[in-house]
Amino acid sequence: MSLPAPDENRIGVLAAHFGFDLDAAGTAAFASAVGGTLAASDEVARLYTASRPPVPERTWNTPTDDPLGAWAVRTTIEGRGGGPLAGRTVAVKDNVAVAGVPMVNGTRVLEGFVPRRDATVVQRVLAAGATITGKSTCEALCFSGASFTSWPAPVRNPWDLTRSAGGSSSGNGALIASGQVDLGIGGDQGGSVRIPAAFCGIVGHKPTHGLVPYTGAFPIENTIDHLGPMARTVSDVALLLDVLAGADGFDHRQPGHLDPVGATAGLGGDVRGLTVGILREGFGTAVSDGRVDAAVRGAAEGLRALGVEVVEVSVPWHTDAMAVWNVIATEGAARQMVEGTGYGMNTWGQYDPELVEFYGRRLTERANDLSETVKLVAMSGRYTFEEGHGSYYAMARNLAYDVRAAYDRVLGDVDLLVLPTLPYVADELPPADVDLPGYLGAALSMIGNVAPFDVSGHPAVSVPAPAVDGLPVGMMLVGRRFADAQVLQVAHAYEMSVGGFPSPPPLAATVPVLAR
Repeated sequence: MSLPAPDENRIGVLAAHFGFDLDAAGTAAFASAVGGTLAASDEVARLYTASRPPVPERTWNTPTDDPLGAWAVRTTIEGRGGGPLAGRTVAVKDNVAVAGVPMVNGTRVLEGFVPRRDATVVQRVLAAGATITGKSTCEALCFSGASFTSWPAPVRNPWDLTRSAGGSSSGNGALIASGQVDLGIGGDQGGSVRIPAAFCGIVGHKPTHGLVPYTGAFPIENTIDHLGPMARTVSDVALLLDVLAGADGFDHRQPGHLDPVGATAGLGGDVRGLTVGILREGFGTAVSDGRVDAAVRGAAEGLRALGVEVVEVSVPWHTDAMAVWNVIATEGAARQMVEGTGYGMNTWGQYDPELVEFYGRRLTERANDLSETVKLVAMSGRYTFEEGHGSYYAMARNLAYDVRAAYDRVLGDVDLLVLPTLPYVADELPPADVDLPGYLGAALSMIGNVAPFDVSGHPAVSVPAPAVDGLPVGMMLVGRRFADAQVLQVAHAYEMSVGGFPSPPPLAATVPVLAR
């Protein structure tokens, strides 16, 4: 359908938006001139429609036997025969496109959207022989570290159904911990792979920024967007990372060339002689539970028995990095995720025009259905942009180099950093009528140790440390950029030294299906 030419009233609105003063003659002249530019848009639409792929026919269903609320949809999409993931089942976070299968990204705003292309990571796991058994529930537009903002219902922690599973890759955390799926593809902009890994007692790895292509996943902010593997063991995370990683030629976040990670091959390597630095600023924060700090320190000290030297280090920028992340994740995300209808503009990449149009239209129709966290991002980011004309974002982006350099300096002296993934164990899901301060605190108060590494881009894995009150605790290992294999090597050595990680008790057959 051709774009309608704007009438003079619409030109007046457009002129007012930019502060242009047009008289009647000028308004009429611009109405004609703007109308004359639309032929190119119409031709682009014609060319694109002729070349776009059809939506594949894939069967799916909304499960009714889902006591954790962790499945967005179920499906069975079998990969090629053979391959490193043959016989393995994968859950794909519902912000990642699986063609022919609905994608709501945790929000009613996207209800009814069906992608027509598989994300690069989906193509890769299918080519590696995996079977995709469904889309996992995620938080609303992926902007929450707890698991209660997802539509239509919260995700429950399999260790305690009254508690958060963590977010925003909440469904993956619950499904993997409860044994319903082998592997998960998660997303991480402020800790969203590592938070549910820590709360649910599994392994979650945020790769180096740009190592895994983001093509086909719903963006939040280009400079902090990551996709990463989740599983019950480090070896499975390493296996999945080897499949997912590598340049795809579309994602501008990636270098033009990436060497193979070799994460699986490196797992058996000798860790003796490596040095781990306990990051002082990651402990004893305003929201830290001392028992969690003690559990992580004890786990880190246990590395000495493996021949790893353990020292204490300090990176003052670790605390300051949260201010940098906050500006990028509010002003940057408001411009891209909200006002830029997800993708924004001005970069190379494979866009999703159907998603951009669907989401942009729904934003005008269902803005009230956005979560309180996304509303906060939209209003705060818009306000600071209007007041500073983008200068706060520009400052934050420049400071991101200082954050990265601060971690790089200490990682020149030690091989890895260790700190608690999260400052406390999974807390109870808030009531439906929680007030705004309670809502925002429950959704965002845990991210102080994880979000800085989304800014710096360093690889970080969360592995289970000793539990507190029967609930999982996460220990985070952080390494040099693109040294993901070494991070997972030490994580695997730790896992072997403790005899593997525990699983929650099986869900009782009598557990009722919780309202969705």
